[in-house]
Amino acid sequence: MKIEDLIAQIHEKQSFLCIGLDTDLEKIPSFLLKEEDAIFEFNKSIIDATHHLCVAYKPNIAFYEAYGIKGWKALERTIRYLNENYPELFTIADAKRGDIGNTSTRYAKAFFEDLAFDSITIAPYMGKDSVEPFLSFHHKHTILLALTSNVGAYDFQTKKIEGSELYKEVLKTSLTYKGSENLMYVVGATKAEYLSEIRTLVPDSFLLVPGVGAQGGSLQEVCKYGITKDVGLLINSSRGIIYASNEKDFALAAKSKAEDIQHQMAEELKKLA
Repeated sequence: MKIEDLIAQIHEKQSFLCIGLDTDLEKIPSFLLKEEDAIFEFNKSIIDATHHLCVAYKPNIAFYEAYGIKGWKALERTIRYLNENYPELFTIADAKRGDIGNTSTRYAKAFFEDLAFDSITIAPYMGKDSVEPFLSFHHKHTILLALTSNVGAYDFQTKKIEGSELYKEVLKTSLTYKGSENLMYVVGATKAEYLSEIRTLVPDSFLLVPGVGAQGGSLQEVCKYGITKDVGLLINSSRGIIYASNEKDFALAAKSKAEDIQHQMAEELKKLA
């Protein structure tokens, strides 16, 4: 998907919401467990109820790999369902891959070609030759972990190297990679105060921002410091939406939560006009 298409969808829907499909069999409504593919049936219901309120979906791959072949087949069915029925939606494989070049190429082929995701999250710790294989795919996007929302982010990401925090070095160095125009970055909503400085380094790049909702991040704070003329944000909410109810009304409850966030986003977009 071209960035221009994503931006157009944001303005059409008045939303920059990404819904995380972190589907856990221990948390979904119990009546669904009778289904042959409970994970897919849950995902399908959530997607059908919320697709008009969001611009992206982000399956966290660990929640599928944990169930072995059964989980992987559910992931395949989910991404195929999205691509066939809602091709306008941006899809993110939250896989956090990153390895030496030939291995990264295989990861890229798995998610970009076989599964046909639009983007994938990547850990940049191994550097240039672990990232560039992903960047070589036409109209595909690599979302680099920059400053994450978890407590352990402070262990390394904000440590200073010759006076500059490590996450800033990640941002600056990544811009020198071949294909860097296909980069996006993960910046946690709980780190909203850092966004002003981040925007001086990557003023126009899209940021995937987890942590709004269950993790306590503020949509308004993220927009205050991180929004651009082309919006430049994908705000992710997972648990706060998909587990709004574990009863038969779970899809309607998810829709209601997504509507609440979409309405807030529409208000923020008015400020760009």
